[in-house]
Amino acid sequence: MSSAISLLPGPQLAALNDAYRRAVGRRRLRILISAALFIVVLLVACIGAEVNLKTFFTYFGNFVSYFDRILKLDDGTRVWTNIPEWFWGLRKWLKMLGETLLISYVGTLLGTVCAFCLNFLAAENTSPVPWLRFVVRRLLEFARTVPGIVFALIFVMAFGLGPMAGVLAIALHTTGTLGKLFSEVVENADMRPVEGIRSTGANWLSSMRFAVLPQVIAGYASYTLLRFEINVREASVMGFVGAGGIGQELLVAIRKFYYSDVSAILVLVVVTVFLIDIGTGWLRGRLFGEEART
Repeated sequence: MSSAISLLPGPQLAALNDAYRRAVGRRRLRILISAALFIVVLLVACIGAEVNLKTFFTYFGNFVSYFDRILKLDDGTRVWTNIPEWFWGLRKWLKMLGETLLISYVGTLLGTVCAFCLNFLAAENTSPVPWLRFVVRRLLEFARTVPGIVFALIFVMAFGLGPMAGVLAIALHTTGTLGKLFSEVVENADMRPVEGIRSTGANWLSSMRFAVLPQVIAGYASYTLLRFEINVREASVMGFVGAGGIGQELLVAIRKFYYSDVSAILVLVVVTVFLIDIGTGWLRGRLFGEEART
């Protein structure tokens, strides 16, 4: 069966082709202007940040040589040729790594509880009054804007050296981050169940409990697990300011040029984060289905 293809008249076809060429030209011009603006902004940012490629390539060898040194033992052999000597302080390091995990766990738990209590007040569709939403949002912004290690330094000065400063710093930063994420989850919730419950005379707290919370609890748990994984990395470096954990031992090894100790501690931290990532991914899959792992 043959089919005929109708052809437009010449003038109409020429007009369409001309309009198409103009549209393609405008699109290409926008792409070129955007690329030029991107390059200009990139150059200005590099100048402002004092990015010097000459310095980078001149001293890049120092970066490579440092990694070469941390992969050697004191006798000059590679670290993997003598594993017991490489991990000579394994018992002490595991104890401090356990302290890091406890810091991140307690800090995440406290931050999650605070974020859970505040996020309904920060969400646009559930906050009782606008002024309260404004105040809570600003508090959450402050908590997540200041780096966690700065909070740790402040708490070390206030409460002294030790894990307590790390717990408080992680809890405060987690409150700001999860409070923002939780409130966004709430703002995407269906409000029709809330209207139904409020029509029965239920108060605001009951509406949140029975209409909103069942919709958002899965997102809360998923974000909390992800934040715990992030907080393990955060807690690993808070020892640099005396907030406890494996970071304190890592800082000592760096300052005293114990190169093989640096690599051993880094391996322990990386493996721990890998295991936590795998574990939290498996847990999310068990709680919310296989699609939650991706």
